[in-house]
Amino acid sequence: MRPIEGVPPAPGEGLVTSQLLPRLPGSPPCACAGGDGRLRVARAAGAMGLSRVRAVFFDLDNTLIDTAGASRRGMLEVIKLLQSKYHYKEEAKIICDKVQVKLSKECFHPYNTCITDLRTSHWEEAIQETKGGAANRKLAEECYFLWKSTRLQHMTLAEDVKAMLTELRKEVRLLLLTNGDKQTQREKIEACACQSYFDAVVVGGEQREEKPAPSIFYYCCNLLGVQPGDCVMVGDTLETDIQGGLNAGLKATVWINKNGVVPLKSSPVPHYIVSSVLELPALLQSIDCKVSMSA
Repeated sequence: MRPIEGVPPAPGEGLVTSQLLPRLPGSPPCACAGGDGRLRVARAAGAMGLSRVRAVFFDLDNTLIDTAGASRRGMLEVIKLLQSKYHYKEEAKIICDKVQVKLSKECFHPYNTCITDLRTSHWEEAIQETKGGAANRKLAEECYFLWKSTRLQHMTLAEDVKAMLTELRKEVRLLLLTNGDKQTQREKIEACACQSYFDAVVVGGEQREEKPAPSIFYYCCNLLGVQPGDCVMVGDTLETDIQGGLNAGLKATVWINKNGVVPLKSSPVPHYIVSSVLELPALLQSIDCKVSMSA
């Protein structure tokens, strides 16, 4: 396996600072340029190289599986529990809304915290903030484990996504690259049974740095024996998936924008935008066709 030239294989070393580069003369504007032709890449040699795509890195949450939808289903089950067993009324939804806010801020917590204790505390705090009185750890645990088990049950890999991954893997190497607490992400991977569709799986919480740090992308390249300019990153989050791919100088970045969100002007600019991960095979073929025409 050949490591990336000039980059040590260990994650956390050999970082490359991203740059803002203009579109090269005569090259087509990126699919998401919005008319201004901007193209953010880390290194022109990687992003604008003429090599064919050899590997695709996939994000997991809300790219391959509907994590947000599964979480909503979990919250609905907790609301039913609080209303039927404990006779809460509108407080049940308020508690779940508070927990959702706490979950959204978890990125500020260090990953050496026990995720079970942390998330049980979210529920405990939300219940106490809403109902007052003494803390109720037992009820918090009941709510947390119901929410967790319900959402894991609904984290499934759709049949058409399985078929797409199976076909893609005949042509390119596939790697799953997901940020998050190692226990939480490993449980999701097991729940949706996706590991067998990939040549490698990398969980950010098990590495020194997560997306968007270039080091984790270089680590992934070394695992597959490819160079950054051979790879495409596919994900739903501009600040981690897309910025990370740009920082590492990958061949291309593909943003999954299911809801047609208009990004802020300060947001990272992906090379391509699609509304579904199922559009990827045709897009990859288009990228390779451009390489053939340019060669």
